Amino acid sequence: MGALTGRGAVVTGGSRGIGRAIVRRLVADGATVLFTYRADESAATEVVRESGGAALAVRADIGVPAELDHVFAVAAEQLDGLDILVNNAGLAMARPIVETTEQEYDRLMAVNARSVFFAIAHAARQMHDGGRIINLSTLNTASAAPGVAVYAGSKAAVEQFTRSAAKELGGRGITVNAVSPGATDTDLLRTANDPDVLAQVPALTALGRLGTADDIAAVVAFLAGPDGRWITGQNLIASGGLG
Repeated sequence: MGALTGRGAVVTGGSRGIGRAIVRRLVADGATVLFTYRADESAATEVVRESGGAALAVRADIGVPAELDHVFAVAAEQLDGLDILVNNAGLAMARPIVETTEQEYDRLMAVNARSVFFAIAHAARQMHDGGRIINLSTLNTASAAPGVAVYAGSKAAVEQFTRSAAKELGGRGITVNAVSPGATDTDLLRTANDPDVLAQVPALTALGRLGTADDIAAVVAFLAGPDGRWITGQNLIASGGLG
């Protein structure tokens, strides 16, 4: 039996990259996982297939409130109770402040911040006592860079939600934490960065390499499992010593 046998989990954005690795790891540890995807049905179907039926896929744009509500309605029907929530889905954007439109700002905040806030609220209503909430953030909240004001701001909000929720839900034994990945080798990282710049990143880490999606999934699994019971209200930096 795995450390999470009998546990029900919701993972947003679970069809690719870090989210897919998180779904795979939670399933390997025994959990039944309902995950969301927005567009790539074939990728979502593959995640379900490789899980052996322990993962369930729900198409949803979590930046739309009604669709987020639907996710938790399905979770209430399909899971034997909710024990773990991983808020992984997010959008990245590199745009100077003076070039950012109101529509871009609103969309990024809706997906990266508002959905996390209301997913926590849904989970607080449905989750068993002793549950786990893990929110994905970013190193950009601590390391300012040109063009990431909106993205970093949305994730800074997530970190504040994490700290407040930990205080509000601690009486029920529910832990709430954030994980901030460093440079993690995913399709998103490689499409969003110049290859020459990316090639220099491993030398900036203590461990001399890019992170992998499985590296981040392992940190999430630790927080979701019994050994993470005494950690709450924290932001764990998972960067291989970047910086």
